[in-house]
Amino acid sequence: MQRAFDILFSGLALLVLSPILIPVMIVLRCTGEGEVFYCQQRVGRGGAMFGVWKFATMLKDSPNLGTGTVTLKGDPRVLPFGRFLRKTKINELPQLLNILNGTMSIIGPRPQTRRCFDAFPAASQAAIIGVRPGLSGIGSIVFRDEEELMHADADPDRLYDETIMPFKGRLEEWYARNRSLGTYFKLIALTAWVVAVPRLDIVWRAFPGLPFPDERLAGLLGLRGRG
Repeated sequence: MQRAFDILFSGLALLVLSPILIPVMIVLRCTGEGEVFYCQQRVGRGGAMFGVWKFATMLKDSPNLGTGTVTLKGDPRVLPFGRFLRKTKINELPQLLNILNGTMSIIGPRPQTRRCFDAFPAASQAAIIGVRPGLSGIGSIVFRDEEELMHADADPDRLYDETIMPFKGRLEEWYARNRSLGTYFKLIALTAWVVAVPRLDIVWRAFPGLPFPDERLAGLLGLRGRG
């Protein structure tokens, strides 16, 4: 049933958002390096690699420059118009095509590059590859401002590998155990909510059984207490 809603919602979204998508494509073609789309290999269902489509927001050779597939706040590889697209998440909208072809769902764990996927604990990896990856999901909602969080430590890679990814993995494990149409529609609503009102407390009110971060990570996420 979720697949049917994925096809319906992604098809409608492409039609409704075309007045935004087409101008973005024109601006990208005429600015920066002239690239409109970027396809990156990510880990999908069953552990198979697949191409995730995005609007081009960074220099062409970005994976081989700087911090590789990990993007930091103010990353010099991000093009000027790309900063706006990334901040508003418009850069992710071409993944509606991934949803239509069945490699992704509207809701699920965000597909990761191999380097980032390997940062998940083994139990989280096993749970994640058991479900279809998503355009949005509990992990991407809670870590919506992940690029900014990476600046909370003098060693961003260590913060990412030892703090962010283990907890994000727990969130994705929770999703894999609690998948339902109710969870699907709640997460769609929460995705819209955190874009409009960037406060995360509502996430734990919506899902009381959701794992809660430790004190340090809760502080970085702007959470004052459980739910």
